[in-house]
Amino acid sequence: MIVDRADPEGAIAAAAVACSNWGRWGEDDVLGTVNYLDEAKRREAAALVRQGVSFSLSQRFEMGGPQKGWRRRTNPVHTMLDTGADAVLGHQGFPHGFGGADDVIAMPLQCSTQWDGLGHIFDHGKAWNGRAAEQVVTSDGDRVTGIEHMAAAVTGRGVLLDAGRHLGTDGELPDGFAITTEHLLAVIAAEDVVVGRGDIVLVRTGQLTRARRDGWGDYAGGAAPGLSFTTAQWLHDSEIAAIATDTWGFEVRPNEFEGAFQPLHQVAIPHIGLLIGEMWDLDALAEHCAADGVYEFLLTAAPIPVTGAVGSPVNPIAVK
Repeated sequence: MIVDRADPEGAIAAAAVACSNWGRWGEDDVLGTVNYLDEAKRREAAALVRQGVSFSLSQRFEMGGPQKGWRRRTNPVHTMLDTGADAVLGHQGFPHGFGGADDVIAMPLQCSTQWDGLGHIFDHGKAWNGRAAEQVVTSDGDRVTGIEHMAAAVTGRGVLLDAGRHLGTDGELPDGFAITTEHLLAVIAAEDVVVGRGDIVLVRTGQLTRARRDGWGDYAGGAAPGLSFTTAQWLHDSEIAAIATDTWGFEVRPNEFEGAFQPLHQVAIPHIGLLIGEMWDLDALAEHCAADGVYEFLLTAAPIPVTGAVGSPVNPIAVK
């Protein structure tokens, strides 16, 4: 696919038609590509556990996170409701020396490691499966494809594509690097893995590694390596269940079109029905995979079933 930088509308419209999964799983579908992740795929994934070593793929949920307030996305605010001091000073009113601590957190659901739900992005007023956006997501939340529907489904075979290691310098891709289908296939070949139906693909760019070393900077919304718009057809044809990256926005930034904003999202979510993860921490897993040469594993990444949510925090666990 050749990108005409001056015509995002035309490119999005063409990709929407070529990559549409509307109706594929029936008019009432609420899972999109997660439908590819079936019982057989989960049995295959379970058989990959040989060492018993596990990795959390989540960033910390803390006030020192990357968010800068864009679209009211802030970092988590963690507040203690009861503390050790309350217990010691007798403020809790429990008998026989009993004391405890409680806390509360306030945060946007997409402020750290998270999934984009199927109600997150629209194309010209259409949500996943061709539904009218205003009838899907209202002030009550996503009344049709809320993230709660995926609470039990997102467990299967994970595959790490370490683009930073195989394509970059010192394990990192520079900001603005567009990962094409050819790049993805080259990484797949270098790792000697197979990617196909029902897989959960994790693409490491190394940008989070850089942010940890140099500071957050513009990690949240600024320039970043990421998937090229031209990968839309591969994302559709490969029949993967989900994909996640270590970046804020999944696709390359600045975007490849003049005056555009996240055009790959506009195809991938409402048309392909693809589950997209962002801000995943893939570094420790990547080190282990590079050391033993095994880039596939059991991955469980259940969203928190917040009824009607269009996204959800997640603590993904990879087990090798």
